[in-house]
Amino acid sequence: MGGVEDDEPASKRLKLASGRLTGLSNGSSLTEPIVGSRDLMARPPQSEGDKEVLGSKGVIKRVEFVRIIAKALHSLGYKKSCAHLEEESGIPLHSSAVDLFMQQVLNGNWDESVVTLHNIGLKDENIVKSASFLILEQKFFELLDGDNIVDALKTLRTEIAPLCINNGRICELSSCIISSTRCDSVGSSNQDNGRIKPRSKLLEELQKLLPPTVIIPESRLEHLVEQALTLQRDACFFHNSLDKEMSLYSDHQCGRDQIPSRILQILEAHSDEVWFLQFSHNGKYLASSSNDRSAIIWEIDVNGGVSLKHRLSGHQKPVSSVSWSPDDHQLLTCGVEEVVRRWDVSSGECLQVYEKVGLGLVSCGWFPDGKWIFSGINDKSICMWELDGKEVECWKGQRTLKISDLEITSDGKQIISMCRPTAILLLDREAKAERVIEEDQTITSFSLSRDNRFLLVNLLNQEIHLWSIDGNIRLVAKYKGHRRTRFVIRSCFGGLEQAFIACGSEDSQVYIWHRGSGDLVEALPGHSGAVNCVSWNPANPHMLASASDDRTIRIWGLNSLHVKHKSAHSNGTHYCNGGT
Repeated sequence: MGGVEDDEPASKRLKLASGRLTGLSNGSSLTEPIVGSRDLMARPPQSEGDKEVLGSKGVIKRVEFVRIIAKALHSLGYKKSCAHLEEESGIPLHSSAVDLFMQQVLNGNWDESVVTLHNIGLKDENIVKSASFLILEQKFFELLDGDNIVDALKTLRTEIAPLCINNGRICELSSCIISSTRCDSVGSSNQDNGRIKPRSKLLEELQKLLPPTVIIPESRLEHLVEQALTLQRDACFFHNSLDKEMSLYSDHQCGRDQIPSRILQILEAHSDEVWFLQFSHNGKYLASSSNDRSAIIWEIDVNGGVSLKHRLSGHQKPVSSVSWSPDDHQLLTCGVEEVVRRWDVSSGECLQVYEKVGLGLVSCGWFPDGKWIFSGINDKSICMWELDGKEVECWKGQRTLKISDLEITSDGKQIISMCRPTAILLLDREAKAERVIEEDQTITSFSLSRDNRFLLVNLLNQEIHLWSIDGNIRLVAKYKGHRRTRFVIRSCFGGLEQAFIACGSEDSQVYIWHRGSGDLVEALPGHSGAVNCVSWNPANPHMLASASDDRTIRIWGLNSLHVKHKSAHSNGTHYCNGGT
């Protein structure tokens, strides 16, 4: 194993429907009567249970609670149940004036609906004007659609314009009088076909505009429940299960058993130290590289079992890293200051070799569209090639180091590399701009989050730093506990929504931290040599892989997981029944 001095860069061997209304299409009319005046609804005698507030904290207003339940029942189609709740509680979902207003909108009674709008108790005159504008705009378009141009012009001049709002829109409406083609483009912004929106769509827009005390927003109860579940999930320290497994019947809390902490398989096909490994984007494959000058593609079956698919030979030096193509159909492997090879995953055939005469390649990666690859060169430059080997572009200067990770954001705009022992360069290809992350300690490796917003940086002083690179660069968190004194140790994001951080360690353990809190969750023993690299399956939050100097790869899963295999040993793998 190659080592480093503490003052030098670490080198791993170089290593609507609302209320009781029926949504109508344009031109239709609904004359279903509005039952009674709910403002005068007989209220049952108040019992001791009819308190103004509900719940142990006294923060839930009873009237609001009942109205929201009634709204949910109506939205679910349980209209009779909604009516029964209103009658029994004496609390109407909407006032009679609001019901009348909504009915008038659906029936196209525009002048009456504007009058009613002024009588439903709105205190904000701006809201009244905005709602009136929407209603009268609909009236304008329907008149035009019926070739009633004179009345449409009258509506625009005597009803819409006097509102003195949205003058730009008024100019657009004026152009509709002159040109029907222009009218189509102006009026079609809110609907798929034609220039007139359905009246039900208009009512939805009005509901969003009016205060929630007047008309309860659609799906309000669902929103509150989702918010509660999300808060429970975010507060769950060990949360690593799919959201569909959450239930309304009990408070959500995951246990430690949701973290992969049991060794399910030991992969023993490499004949020397395993330096690097990475799952494919779809989680169906795992690639590893080793000091034995080979890389291996492993296949993951539907039961989670891992087996050797292809051994990739041809490098003349140890293989320091691998990189999956965006579609997972191809793989890049990089030899230590040697060449980069491109392989077909299905056949295991080498498709192309990328090299620079007299220079060595030290890192590799793909552009998001899969049409180009890039690599760090040992002369501190970064080069880009077409798949056929034609060099496209080369960024000279202090762009990368001999021992360096290399990443590119999913939009292809930023290339990320180590430009100095204590600095990471974020190079914007389009803007030709550069940003730099400065550390006090020597950087040994880094990893980019799936959403391109965060960078995980391993340091010589046995710390891992989490940096936000979305907008202003800032340090977010630090993770400590693992051991690193001599070699390059790599970390990764992982788990559901990448809520955890995993890292190898020279004490032969795998360390897992909670990303948000920074607290150590697990330290997993099992290897008999330094753990150089870890990778978390992006498609399976319960699968983790680790690569070690003990020449093995260990596949970690849940303690409760039982995987069936044909035999105890198969194709360079060993299946474990125990935890170690």
